[in-house]
Amino acid sequence: MGIPAPTARSLISQKLSSKQKILAVSKLQPTEKIISLYNEGQRDFGENYIQEALEKIELLKDFSNIQWHLIGPIQKNKVKFLKKHFTYIHSIDSFALAEKISAAALSIQHIQKVFIQLNLSEEPTKSGFLKEDFESEWTRLQALSGIQIVGLMTMPPLENEPEKNRAFFKELKYIGSKFDLHEYSMGTSHDYQIALQEGATWIRLGTTLFGERESQKDQKRGPS
Repeated sequence: MGIPAPTARSLISQKLSSKQKILAVSKLQPTEKIISLYNEGQRDFGENYIQEALEKIELLKDFSNIQWHLIGPIQKNKVKFLKKHFTYIHSIDSFALAEKISAAALSIQHIQKVFIQLNLSEEPTKSGFLKEDFESEWTRLQALSGIQIVGLMTMPPLENEPEKNRAFFKELKYIGSKFDLHEYSMGTSHDYQIALQEGATWIRLGTTLFGERESQKDQKRGPS
């Protein structure tokens, strides 16, 4: 038998520094499992799909101290639905998206905390700024008054050997340090230990905490 999710969370939490946190990736997971982790002390939950996230936010609205994170790709026509629902958005992958989110936030007197997503592996199938593009766009990004850039996010290749991702995590922190950024959203269930060693402040854990997802649902669902 596998380790029950709350025990897995507790074991990982004991190894974290005061600056490191677990983001429980709850996409396609029932609210009962979210509540179970909440009762063990988990407060930060990450969703990939805006529609699914908004449904869960409504169902769990009485759990007022949950912090919701949006970690999936965002279509520009969905920005209007973000409002003040998400404490953090981890997937700002272009200046155009950042600009649109900033404008939407300002229209409701809000400043949205965001992570800039970098595609350090330069995979054509992945979203995110290339390193050079991020560095050249930094001044314009920083000038957007409706967002607060708190850090950087990356998703390295899904390697069979997690150690191969160390270089990407190390590079993300190096880039962030050049721009006085201190938050790093990096590392998932298969490589979070390497990410923590390289300075991750948010590790995104899904299957480690919740078990396997219903993958067929994931395949049927379109991008949000």
